[in-house]
Amino acid sequence: MSSLLSTSSSISRKKYDVFLSFRGEDTRKNFTDHLYDALNRTGIVTFRDDPKLETGEEIAPELFNAIQQSWCSVIVFSETYAFSGWCLEELAEIVKQKNDKGHKVFPIFYHVDPSDLRKQKEKVEEAFAKHEERYKEDKDKIQKWRNALTEVANIKGWHLNNRHESEFIRDVVKKISAKLCQTYPVVHDELVGISLHLEELYSKINIGEDDVRIIGICGMGGIGKTTLARVAYTQMLAHFQGKCFLADIREVSNKHGLVSLQKQLLSQIFPDECFNFFNVHDGNAIISHRLSGKKVLVVLDDVDNIQHLKCLVGRRDWFNLGSRIIVTTRDEHLLRSYRINDVYKPTTLNPNDAIRLFNLKAFGGDTTPKVDFIELSEHVVHYADGLPLALEVLGSFLCGRDIVQWRSAIERLKQDSNKEILDTLRISFDGLEEREKNIFLDIACFFNGEKKDLVIKVLDGCGFFPDIGVDVLIKKSLIKVSNDNQYLRMHALLQEMGRKIVEEKCVDKPGKRCRLWKERDVHHVLTKNTATEVVESMIIDNKWKSSKIFNLSADTFSKMKNLRLLKVFCVSNCDDHLKYLSTELRLLDWTGYPLKFLPSNFHPDNLVALLLPYSHIEQLWKGDRPLFKLKMINLKGSQNLIKTPDFTTAPKLEALIIGGCTRLVDVHPSIGVLKSLKLLNFRDCKSLRSLPTKIGMESLETLILSGCSNLERFPDIDGKMEHLKTLHLSGCFKVEYLPENLQQAESLEELDLSETSIKEPPSFISQLKNLKVLSFSGCKGPSYKSRSNLPFLFKVIQGRRTNPIAPMLPLLSGLSSLRKLNLRDCNLCKGDIPRDISGLSSLIHLDLSGNNFISIPASLTQLSKLSFLDLSNCNMCTLGEADIHGLSSFLSSLSYLYLRGNYFITIPLALTQLSRLKLLGLSNCKMLKSLPELLTSIADLRIDDCSSLEVVASPSKVRNLEDRGIIRAINCFKLAENINALTLLKKYRKVD
Repeated sequence: MSSLLSTSSSISRKKYDVFLSFRGEDTRKNFTDHLYDALNRTGIVTFRDDPKLETGEEIAPELFNAIQQSWCSVIVFSETYAFSGWCLEELAEIVKQKNDKGHKVFPIFYHVDPSDLRKQKEKVEEAFAKHEERYKEDKDKIQKWRNALTEVANIKGWHLNNRHESEFIRDVVKKISAKLCQTYPVVHDELVGISLHLEELYSKINIGEDDVRIIGICGMGGIGKTTLARVAYTQMLAHFQGKCFLADIREVSNKHGLVSLQKQLLSQIFPDECFNFFNVHDGNAIISHRLSGKKVLVVLDDVDNIQHLKCLVGRRDWFNLGSRIIVTTRDEHLLRSYRINDVYKPTTLNPNDAIRLFNLKAFGGDTTPKVDFIELSEHVVHYADGLPLALEVLGSFLCGRDIVQWRSAIERLKQDSNKEILDTLRISFDGLEEREKNIFLDIACFFNGEKKDLVIKVLDGCGFFPDIGVDVLIKKSLIKVSNDNQYLRMHALLQEMGRKIVEEKCVDKPGKRCRLWKERDVHHVLTKNTATEVVESMIIDNKWKSSKIFNLSADTFSKMKNLRLLKVFCVSNCDDHLKYLSTELRLLDWTGYPLKFLPSNFHPDNLVALLLPYSHIEQLWKGDRPLFKLKMINLKGSQNLIKTPDFTTAPKLEALIIGGCTRLVDVHPSIGVLKSLKLLNFRDCKSLRSLPTKIGMESLETLILSGCSNLERFPDIDGKMEHLKTLHLSGCFKVEYLPENLQQAESLEELDLSETSIKEPPSFISQLKNLKVLSFSGCKGPSYKSRSNLPFLFKVIQGRRTNPIAPMLPLLSGLSSLRKLNLRDCNLCKGDIPRDISGLSSLIHLDLSGNNFISIPASLTQLSKLSFLDLSNCNMCTLGEADIHGLSSFLSSLSYLYLRGNYFITIPLALTQLSRLKLLGLSNCKMLKSLPELLTSIADLRIDDCSSLEVVASPSKVRNLEDRGIIRAINCFKLAENINALTLLKKYRKVD
């Protein structure tokens, strides 16, 4: 079998596909001979040594060359294989090529047990005894053979066991064929970046299995689906009895019908026959009958209708075992609904491959452009955003043109997109339903990169049914969702295509377009007063003229009766008031809204999201307003806000963000009964004194009151609040207790009580089984104001409470889900840490800094999953071997250890036993004089302001400090007098 395809880089072709290694005495005239013939019949080019070569004691050079010129080796381990020094020398060379060059190795265990080979016992032991006797003076050779045998015997191979040899050989050849498909390099230099795609695609095709497999290749137009399918098809076709590549099925079907495609399928697989039928039903019958006895490879390219699959693929039982069908499409749902085996989604090219492909097209074989063209090339590649089609089209267009023409073409791209590219992309858009087209255009013009949750809410308010519509766009490869499922993304060229569609509706009169986003067009419409009722959506942004203030008149929006979406992102001035805002508004997003009130005649009947962060608003409106569709309010940073409205008429409100509203004193009591509210954020509302005495927000998931320094009490809870997951009260200095029935918030995962007046952690905390993060930092217990009168260090008294002013910590053993615990600055001493802290089996992050521990609390050593430990500023005077030994024995996962600001003089050598430690923080340890040999895995050592530090490890003893290791050593003046220290700092370059 010849190697047909290749990576983007030039790779020399191997002479052989397979090198066959075997013991001639055992298998040459039987098993190996049959295997060799079967491989060659399949088209696999196989090297087998000539018996005439097997003379003398040294292996012939021809065999070494053959191994080096083969893609893989198949090793037939037989009973006396290890008795042949020739075979073992061959094996050692194979292992060398495997380790050095990625040579593939496939062992066959022919009537031998691989464990005997690995352990080298029974006959293998006998064989090596003879070799050792024969090569007494060359022990290295024997060890090399032993190592090679062990290494290959550990590779998962194929066992004959009690199977028929003919059946076994057929299976072996199939599997080798499949493996070879994945290891062949590609020879076409223009197929940049295809190797990884092929490897992943082949893993799904799995050519070695005897099932019928249908694989989809799905992605946006121009991403390379057809190219990938054609490359895979060409590479695999030798493994099948029949083959067919049906190109451009969408177009051919529209022009000539499905029957023509059925005939084409049959004619390619049976080229010597003529098929006459005139309807799809007869075609189905013939295809299912004729293909059921033939192992075939079929590619269906550019499928866009389920009928294509029904008429060309039908059911799996139409095909013989081992057949493979590859389907390329832009519509993933089409594939999933047909229950195909798997889907592969090619990605856009990474920046390096993108520039290489563009350079190949723009500069021919010279992939290194002249200096004058480099920056211009980067502009074009950025525009293409990794899409192979765009890179090829633009590169070919610019090829051979001078630099003036390049600049002109790039400027033109900013105004007029390339028609060939956009026409290819538009095919997917034209197949959408009207509502889906509107969703696509809204995302292209306004919501690309926005939070999915917000977009869904707003578009649902527009009547577009986005729950299904967005999924349709995702399945048709028109939009994507970020990996965390939070944001909607659209490829830059798809976005440009969508915006072009909108502009084409009325090229010369932007005021008659449904969507406006370009600064130039918006400026024209607003200053010339040319807006019409057609305008549904608008973005006002003068980011390119950031020094100017956008002046809006009272009548700015008066003509826009159907305005659905309004975003204002610029510094703006209005007259004393706005006369009109459309009642059709679903989204009002105006950063820095300049007025004190919303228009008095604004009726937000359809409003879904009201986003006015950093506004000048004092009160949203006076009196009642119909807010029955409102789901989100964001008034963050609106420092003039003094009161909130009555929320009774907003029963669907899900998110209320009023953080940073520093003049807000209290809120309307109706907030306490918002049954749909999920997020309530009052962060840094420093004047806020009270909330409703009782809250019953049964859907609430997140409540943030951090920084509400004048809030006097936490409200009582009416009901369970069973959905509450996050509660932040840090910096609520006057809050002294939490209601006991908060223990019913069984879903609570994050609780922050830092810097409150809560004297003791609530006893019910241990009952919060789902709690993952608990912060109690800065809570110093009763009489904490007298802390300055305490002795600098607390004396440890065994068996009794050591610090009467520290908070009493509750039992912790019930918090099996807790991952992060913050007890910073709590006046704790060693005896204040509950012994049952060892029961926190999931704890990863523990902050005990700013407390008073003479040594490391012994109970910490049982936290086996702990990765982060901070014991900074804990007044520790000694750090003994026993302390560190305890850590190293149990804290095997510890990666980050902070011991800053303590008073020990030395660091125990046992610290080197923390093998996973990546960061060691010792900054501001003023009395520290010496460091032990550094750890092998450490990447970041921080010793800033260790003014007494004199001795560090000898550079020769610093083992494998990572290449990117950093040593931070600011103000370590005494180190300058130590030659070893200077050598070390010089060796590990990155020194702050």
